[in-house]
This record gives sequence, structure tokens and C-alpha cells, in this order.
Amino acid sequence: MSGVVITGGAGFIGDAVVRRLLADGRDVVVADSLRADVHRDGGAAARDRLSLLGVRLVELDVRDRAALNGVLYGADAVVHLAAKVGLGVDLADMDDYVSSNDLGTAVVLRACADAGVGVVVQASSMVVYGEGRYECANHGVVPPGPRLVADLDAGRFEPPCPVCGAPLAPGLVDEDAPLDPRNTYAASKVAQEHLAAIWARETGGRAVSLRLHNVYGPGMPRDTPYAGVAAIFVSALERGEAPRVFEDGGQRRDFVHVTDIASAFGTALGAALGDGGPDPLGPHTTFNVGAGVVSTVGDMARALAVARSGSDPVVTGGYRLGDVRHITASSEQIAQRLGWRARVRLEDGVHDLL
Repeated sequence: MSGVVITGGAGFIGDAVVRRLLADGRDVVVADSLRADVHRDGGAAARDRLSLLGVRLVELDVRDRAALNGVLYGADAVVHLAAKVGLGVDLADMDDYVSSNDLGTAVVLRACADAGVGVVVQASSMVVYGEGRYECANHGVVPPGPRLVADLDAGRFEPPCPVCGAPLAPGLVDEDAPLDPRNTYAASKVAQEHLAAIWARETGGRAVSLRLHNVYGPGMPRDTPYAGVAAIFVSALERGEAPRVFEDGGQRRDFVHVTDIASAFGTALGAALGDGGPDPLGPHTTFNVGAGVVSTVGDMARALAVARSGSDPVVTGGYRLGDVRHITASSEQIAQRLGWRARVRLEDGVHDLL
């Protein structure tokens, strides 16, 4: 069975992917820097967890090509998860995002070429689209412009039609929608996809970029400015506080459980390696990966509060300038081409998270 190196395999999503690939019979090696803003205990828990699973952990920074080369020789594929995640705090994060995500990916891809690794499956994100798909009753499908500070300050959170200013109806984005990153993390993910496409074309390899939606589940990073919204809500509830929801809570999202994400990586990896018969994938393929159910940030806060028997969420009206209003994408392409669909319902998944 194929040998796979998982970069960032000691992290939240990485742990679930490791377990899934082991269950699939893969030989797995984890390469992870155990960066301090993710592993607050210095990586002790991750080391113990991987040791119990019988998985070799190589502590390295993916920007260290010499170290990577020593790990990749003999591998059949790389699952590339190593990244700086989250929206970021301010522009002081910009260089770290670009270095960690884009330089890191470039070094991984070059090391794959050096080692003769022909398959890379990497984590991208739905943030590459910026705002989602919107339709104006007068002008059809239109791309909304960036939301203005004056509108956000006044509580006008819905982006208007850029032509006539009328209200827009949000919809689902598919993979051929234009990419429109609205923060540094999003821009770094767009660059990762382009780098993977270039690598595949120049080496004859095969790359898959999975545009993940809002991932949640046990083991989410907690109590850090880069944590996901579900983890922030859980931390508040555990302190006996009400979850605080930005804007009016109506931001549309697709919350997908981490075990579903792990199964998507397993499915995509098998397809890229040709395990399932005739290969349906080209040199570089992108897939949206979500639960296929539109929820709101307010829905998540309420579901967690109910499951925890905690205080009702408080809608603050605050905002983060780098956030988008609505982003939900169709996951039908991966369902139709690879047979993957999410299984965990939100109402069940929040109990796992708690």
C-alpha cells in the first residue's frame, strides 16, 4: 500500500487525516514543525498521540528542503496540510502567512520533484472565492465589491449590487467561479493552488487542491486569535459566558465536521493515486469540500449553546474587516466525480466538539 507523508499531520485536521489514512491501510509519516501558535504545550500531546498510533513524526519546518528531501524519498504521495491558518490579526501577520504558506508550499513541491513524488493533495480553502455568489433581481449574477467601513459601522452588513445598489440574493459557488481573495490568508491559499498547478504541469505529477469549508470538531485549536469561530464559541461557553456573535449572526457558512474532511482527503488521495480504477483527475483538480448544508454563524452559536446548556448567544454588531458576509459553495463536483459526501449533521457534530 502507498506510503504517504503528511505535512502538518500533528495538527487538528492532520490528526483526523492520519487516522483515516491508517484505516485505509496507508503507510504514514508525519512531518510537522509543531509551531508554538498551534501547539501550546510544545507538541507533547501530538507526540504522544502519534506514538500511540505507531506513526513516525519528523519534526521539521517545510521550508527546510534538505530536511524534507530526507523524508520524501520513497514516498508515493504527499498530503500537504502545513500552513498558518485563520484570518490573521493585522498586517503584521502578512509576511508570516506568505512565508509559511506560499514559500512552504513551493519548497514542498520542489522537494517532491527532487524525490520523485508524483501526487500531492493539499488543503486549500473556500476563502479563495472572497464573497460568495450573489444575484441581483435587476442585473443577474454580479460580483459584490469589498464592504465599506462606513456601511459596517452603520450595521449595513449585506453587500449591495455594485450596479444599482439593490439587495442581493446569496447562492452557492462552484469551482469555476473567479477567485477573489479578501485577506492575506486567502491570498496565500490562491498562490498555493497556482503553485500546485505549475508543479503538476512541469513534472507530469498530479495535484489536488481541496477547498475546505469551515471545519470543526474535536481537537480544534482553542484560545488563540487564529482559532475558528466554533472553537471561540466553545471557549466562551466553558468559561460560563455567552458566545459573542459578530455582525447580526446571519453570515452564511457551511460547517463541515473534521472526520468528513479526513474522508475527503482519503478519497481524493485514492483517486489521485489511481486506486479506484480509471483515473478521473487531470494534472491539477480543485474540489469544494463542505457539508452541503447552508448554516449561519448564529446557527452554530445557538447549536453549541443548546448542546452545552449555556447562555444564549449575544449578537454584538461588531465586525472584522477581512471577513466576508456569505460564502457557501457547492460540493456537488466531488460528489459526482469521486462519490464523496459529508455524513455528519451539525446537530450531531457539535456534541463531538463539546
